[in-house]
Amino acid sequence: MPAKCLIRGRRKTRSPTDLKLPVSLTKALTMSQRRLFVTTALPYANGNFHIGHIMEYIQADIWVRYQRMQGHEVNFVGADDAHGAPIMIAAEKAGKTPQQFVAGIAAGRKPYLDGFHISFDNWHSTDAPENHQLAQQIYRDLKNVDLIETKTIEQFFDPEKNMFLPDRFIKGECPKCHAKDQYGDNCEVCGAVYAPTDLIKPYSALTGATPLLRSSEHFFFKLSDPRCVEFLQEWTQDGKLQPEVANKVKEWFSVRTNADGTTSEGLGDWDISRDAPYFGIEIPDAPGKYFYVWLDAPIGYLASLKNLLDKRGESYEDYMADPALEQYHFIGKDIVTFHTLFWPAMLKFSGRKTPDNIFVHGFLTVNNGEKMSKSRGTGLDPLKYLSLGMNPEWLRYYLAAKLNARNEDIDFNSDDFMARVNSDLVGKYVNIASRSAGFITKRFAGQLGKEDPQAHLLYALASSSLNEIRDLYESREFGKAMRVIMNFADQVNQYVDQKAPWLIAKDAARDAELHMVCTTAIGLFKDLTVLLAPILPRLAAQVSDWLGIDVQKWETGLAKLTAGHVIKPYVHLMQRVDVKQLDALFEPPAQETPAQAAIESIAPGGEEIAPAITIDDFAKIDLRIAKIVNCEAVEGSTKLLRLTLDAGEVKLRNVFSGIASSYKPEDLIGKHTVLVANLAPRKMKFGISEGMVLAASHADEKAQPGIYVLEPMPGATPGLRIR
Repeated sequence: MPAKCLIRGRRKTRSPTDLKLPVSLTKALTMSQRRLFVTTALPYANGNFHIGHIMEYIQADIWVRYQRMQGHEVNFVGADDAHGAPIMIAAEKAGKTPQQFVAGIAAGRKPYLDGFHISFDNWHSTDAPENHQLAQQIYRDLKNVDLIETKTIEQFFDPEKNMFLPDRFIKGECPKCHAKDQYGDNCEVCGAVYAPTDLIKPYSALTGATPLLRSSEHFFFKLSDPRCVEFLQEWTQDGKLQPEVANKVKEWFSVRTNADGTTSEGLGDWDISRDAPYFGIEIPDAPGKYFYVWLDAPIGYLASLKNLLDKRGESYEDYMADPALEQYHFIGKDIVTFHTLFWPAMLKFSGRKTPDNIFVHGFLTVNNGEKMSKSRGTGLDPLKYLSLGMNPEWLRYYLAAKLNARNEDIDFNSDDFMARVNSDLVGKYVNIASRSAGFITKRFAGQLGKEDPQAHLLYALASSSLNEIRDLYESREFGKAMRVIMNFADQVNQYVDQKAPWLIAKDAARDAELHMVCTTAIGLFKDLTVLLAPILPRLAAQVSDWLGIDVQKWETGLAKLTAGHVIKPYVHLMQRVDVKQLDALFEPPAQETPAQAAIESIAPGGEEIAPAITIDDFAKIDLRIAKIVNCEAVEGSTKLLRLTLDAGEVKLRNVFSGIASSYKPEDLIGKHTVLVANLAPRKMKFGISEGMVLAASHADEKAQPGIYVLEPMPGATPGLRIR
């Protein structure tokens, strides 16, 4: 129940713990206390956090901090998604066991979470004992209600790697939209979910080999069972999902056309098993069979919660059985299917609580709209941001100012970032305190006075805005909330400008007026801090210490500071963004030097030598030896060939090259070449190109036709860097 106005009740002492609140508000706070279980998507434990992770954690953290400020009980947990073939293969390449590999990744999580003030109550792992126990029990519970069955299926097998291929290590053409180079479980272009055997022209992403079909017994969760279909049709359409997400999910209940031209109606059964070798949780009573990582990953939410409650000596079973418990998940739009179909059905039919809401957000892009990708390593580096001394609360505020409740992408723009932080946080918000606080310390021994009765319109604005801001925080409309708050800050600054305490201070006879104006400004600054506290927790803690009142609790923070209340000397709260920090963060290319004069009348290769560069410029280009494991013509293009390259990484790369006029695909397979490995991925009409191979040609290709792909001397192996 929202409060009706800003709290300005009186109190008998200056102690923050002895604040007198209106009876109606005290009752509302008591009656409306909620119990919330909140999670974010589990990051895959094969690499460090990227800025997309941090955006999701900040979004969830703001919402969680707001709920805590309202006096609600929140358990906010996360974990590493530790299982699956990719981790097994990466560990093998690193010469480690999967457990050692995952532990190394987990050890690097804390600087990110602490650095950006993410307030998880617990961080765990899906390879923990709690997750093994819970996953196996949920499986048994589903089996007991006849929702598990076995089928003999044909599965792709890599003859070179001598293993069955997980979905994400099979690539090919999407059977629905025909996008090239899509993974074996779902299409990143159209969002279709399918079996790997549905792919057109499949190939192994590990070796490039054409996979063989072999029979294997697999376990399935019967998602097509009428009980599941009926439940999911209701659950996904009753307001638990954003409208745009619910509409997308609704498509999966409709008739669809398969790759072979046949049609299917409704949901298909879900393959939940994988064959050894596999790093995961063993299926009970099924030697050599493991749960598919997407079965045990979301159960990791429950396992992390159980681990937390066990450490506190609380009962996990009693907690989850509480009918008042609310369960929320913050996730990205790329994993909607797993969280809105498989996950709630698993919970429902294993006899467990289903989520109250799945909050889906879009991707974060940087400057030019480039999509963030943890697999491609593109975008803003969070640790580099921190290492440059950039305030994490700048980023928290900037993202909050752009986030809303819809499933939409947002963009980090450097110029906009600097302008918003410097204008809103420093120029509007902090400016109120910095222009008023010094007078309280120097002229009035740190004691506040009475508030200005002429500021009643500001108090009215604050009161009228409070309910709106609460609703906007609750509904995750953070951008709208920031606009309301900054409008309030504008009004307070106008008050300070009109009163001009720096001019009043020149006349000692007006000390009472100066005291009143500065007290009023500081009181309103305190209220603004309460409203911004979910976003700026560290700054709010500093203000709490300065003012001697806890502004990170809604009821105490919005209580009136009475005359005589003593505050500490003011210390500046926030610096402006320095353009040099942003330059260093994104490392813009060096200025080009003037073109050199041509030494000869006819330039080599038909064009002049490019402007001089330094060794530092050259060092920015990462050139690697790559083996061409596959090559094929690109349908619809007369210039391009699609190259599948092994550059010594866990996965193969897909690169488009305009060399079709000089080479037949079969002439290139098996050869080595030179790859520009750190070129940003480029989305093309025919798919995503993940680099560029080097080739030579004359400037006038009509006069001197011919393209020559670079080939290293014998002995060079994939992954070697060219220096």
